[in-house]
This record gives sequence, structure tokens and C-alpha cells, in this order.
Amino acid sequence: MDIQHTSVLAEEVIEYLAPDRENGIFIDCTLGEGGHSERILESFSGIRLVGIDTDAAIQAKAKRRLEPYKDRTTFYNGFFDEFFRDYPLEEPAHRILFDLGISIFHYNESGRGFSFYRDEPLDMRLNPHRGRPVQDILAGISEAELRQLLFDYGEERYGRRIAAAIIRARDESAITSSLQLAGIIENAVPAAYRYGKIHAATRSFQALRILANAELERIEPAMEDAFRHLETGGRMGIISFHSLEDRIVKHRMKEWAKSCICPPEVPMCECGGNLLFVCLSERASPQGRKR
Repeated sequence: MDIQHTSVLAEEVIEYLAPDRENGIFIDCTLGEGGHSERILESFSGIRLVGIDTDAAIQAKAKRRLEPYKDRTTFYNGFFDEFFRDYPLEEPAHRILFDLGISIFHYNESGRGFSFYRDEPLDMRLNPHRGRPVQDILAGISEAELRQLLFDYGEERYGRRIAAAIIRARDESAITSSLQLAGIIENAVPAAYRYGKIHAATRSFQALRILANAELERIEPAMEDAFRHLETGGRMGIISFHSLEDRIVKHRMKEWAKSCICPPEVPMCECGGNLLFVCLSERASPQGRKR
């Protein structure tokens, strides 16, 4: 099997999320090609694993990869926030892992326009049967909305130029391919930026992908519902890739870690001050080093 993605922080996941009892449920909220799940299953023979992914194509690869552990694995095809909202299991989770973002598979194999190096239909949906493809989003978005999107979800400093160029190009002909969009963006930015450390279209593609999949909107509700379905003494690990995800995750964890959860306008604690959550590490990095 051709595995595209190398799971990040695999050793740290094993260290921090090692089960402390037999037969517990480990939920991999972002299964992908199954890298983290494979390490968990081969490391802990008593664990039962639930693998969640909204992309049926990549989940099929994970199922083949995890075939040796089929007696201990269950799969859910859908977004992780929907899984925890509806929670189909009869018992709480022992360990929960989120690895936010997308897999290398989506750039190299999906054929859905995630990569600005490939000439593919401009889709970018993780589930191609739900939501609107990026080409449809670009067909209807206003210049002001696009500019704000690039600032908010891409942190793109040339968002104004890029948005204007995309709208001009769209008014001449539909933008339907990833290379077409990448070329428009490259031509809109200064030469120094065009030949910088990252591709000029990186942040714009990120912003459009986030919008197409409602990625940021899913994180906090999923965390809240996952926490409700985590057993007492259970652990949750969240790997975030960029600052937009990171801010949401850290804010929610800091709120959980407060011993008092009374509103700030309440002069004295009325909640009893019961600590619900302890943060074990905010910045775990390879080999235990701090980043």
C-alpha cells in the first residue's frame, strides 16, 4: 500500500495517550491513512479503536492498513463534530486524539484541487458529497467577502490584491482548476513574495479550504462534546497545525483548566471550584523538546 502521510508526533501520542486500563475505547477523530491508529493498536493490545474520517476514500485506505486489527476497530464516516454531537457509542471514551488539518493524501492522491502544483478540479472538500466546492464558492463570493476570508482564514497580507485579481479573472471566465487559481494569485503579488519561502498561493488555498469544510467552526463544538463523552480520568490529545486552530484549542483548554467557572461578574465563587481538567502539556514536540 502506498502511504502518503507520515503521522506527526507519533511517539508523543503514545507517551501522553497510553491507556491505563484494558479494553478502553480510543477514538482517533482524524483517522486519515491510519498512521496514529496503527501505532496505538500495535502498541496496546487491549485497546478498542474507533476511527473517524469524513473522507471515504482515505478511510478505505486506513481500513486496509488496519485489517490485522479488524477485531478491535470500528469506523465512522463523517465529521468529528457530528460524531460527538450524536455520540453513537454506549460507553465513554478512555482516550481521544484530534490531529487537525488535512493529510498529504489530499494533496497527492485525492484529485480535488488541494495542491497548487497540480491541475485538478477546484473542489477542496474533504467529503466531495457535502457542501460547496471552491469553484462554486468563488463563483458567488463578493470581493469584500473574499478579501476578509483571506485575511481571517489565511492571514494573507496581500489579501486585498489577491481578492481583486480573483474577481477580475472570474468576471472574464469561471475559475475551475487549482493551477488556474494558483496562477492568478502568483500574478497578483509582488515578485519577492512570489518567490518566497512558501508558495504565494499557500495562504489563499488554506483559507478557501477552511471555508469549504467549515474546519474552524467544527473544533470548539467537537472539543466540548468530546469532553462530555470522556470518562473520568480519561485523556484527550489535540495536535494543531496552524495558529488559527491553535488559538481555538488553547483558549478552550484554558477555560477547562480553571477551578472556578463562574462568570466574571460574579463577585464570589458559586460553582464550588471543582477542577474538571488538567493540561499535561501545551507544546509537546518531537523527542520531548519544547518548540
